[in-house]
Amino acid sequence: MGVLKKFEQRLEGLVNGTFAKVFKSEVQPVEIAGALQRECDNNATIWNRDRTVVPNDFIVELSTPDFERLSPYSGQLGDELAGMVRDYAKQQRYAFMGPIKVHLEKADDLDTGLYRVRSRTLASSTNQQSPERAPAGPAPAGRGTPGGYGYPPSAAPPMPSAPPPGGRPGSAPMGARPPAGPAAGGRMRHWVEINGSRHQISRPTLVLGRSTEADVRIDDPGVSRRHCEIRTGTPSTIQDLGSTNGIVVDGQHTTRATLRDGSRIVVGSTTIIYRQAEG
Repeated sequence: MGVLKKFEQRLEGLVNGTFAKVFKSEVQPVEIAGALQRECDNNATIWNRDRTVVPNDFIVELSTPDFERLSPYSGQLGDELAGMVRDYAKQQRYAFMGPIKVHLEKADDLDTGLYRVRSRTLASSTNQQSPERAPAGPAPAGRGTPGGYGYPPSAAPPMPSAPPPGGRPGSAPMGARPPAGPAAGGRMRHWVEINGSRHQISRPTLVLGRSTEADVRIDDPGVSRRHCEIRTGTPSTIQDLGSTNGIVVDGQHTTRATLRDGSRIVVGSTTIIYRQAEG
């Protein structure tokens, strides 16, 4: 069962169904939870080959009517959302610099039903040098926002600058993407660029699709739930997973193709740029 589905089921039983009544209008909790997942993915920073650090301090900005409706439950909802982020991080093998916190804030410039998520990586006072892993046992963005990813993140304090032993400095500001340059040590790095966001490929395979279970979720009605899979190697390849609309690679309709640095992949109405670089 997926992380978002478990989150929904937990909410259904809270406060004798109060949450179900509160969330019948515009902003749904699963939408916020999905946005937090994407915030982790889009701001994941590779510190070394074994650790990928993601934000742990999140602010969900809501319109005045939505904030007033949800504020009586903000503490409990924040705890549930933090738990969802923790579960998702465990699934993706992400690490944190400190405890996970999710806060709700009012934003006067948002209309009812819209929201935006801001995040940053905050180190705890006892964890300045080494990121902590998610402990054993992280939906579409606000309606009407461009690209399906909500509003662009606002500026915020930078990440802690102290690097982990053997890792790379974590000095990127909040909302920064993983570095685009080649990694040191001669290792080949792979990533994809979608709608201006960069997603590192840290495992041998990467599944792209509309489902929340995909490694990279693409909010596009022309994209199947599990649309295609990228396999890194020499060479890297892409394979259609039986999608409804197929894939186009460098202008050619195909079911399987070899990828090179700069290959353009079209799924639905979304263009994906494949990148690779050697240090």
